[in-house]
Amino acid sequence: MGVENPNKINTSKLDEILQSYDYKKSNLIAILQKVQEVYRYLPEDAMIYIGTKIEGLSPATVFGVATFYAQFSLEPKGKYEIKVCDGTACHVRGSMPVLNAIRAKLNMPESKLTSDNGLFSLETVSCLGACGLAPVVVINGKVYPQMTSDAITIVLETLLKEEG
Repeated sequence: MGVENPNKINTSKLDEILQSYDYKKSNLIAILQKVQEVYRYLPEDAMIYIGTKIEGLSPATVFGVATFYAQFSLEPKGKYEIKVCDGTACHVRGSMPVLNAIRAKLNMPESKLTSDNGLFSLETVSCLGACGLAPVVVINGKVYPQMTSDAITIVLETLLKEEG
């Protein structure tokens, strides 16, 4: 699926998603997941629209669900979602220098979640469940085990080259 203009929602696309889930409030989480797949986040206008189109829901309820679950983002995410584990094993084995190398390579201070070019989103997570492979980085679901500052820099340079 292509990414829509982040400043404007496509109501026909939202209607298509809603219809595929029979406009049922019991399908709200699946609907929000699909919307996030299209936009890379949940635009406020999309949540309001969904809340007015599904019987028995309100925009406030949709917003409440979206903010309750960590899987949903209210901020645009990059094409490449980078998760750096900072659980105990990863932290002890050097996840912070890896995180700092990512920030340096992508020019992303701690206050930034997404790179200026919109390609990368960066977050730290408590555990990725791969302690034996620490420190671990996951990029769009692909696990990069036993990362070092040099190794993650090479991975990022490869992704940047692919983007041209």
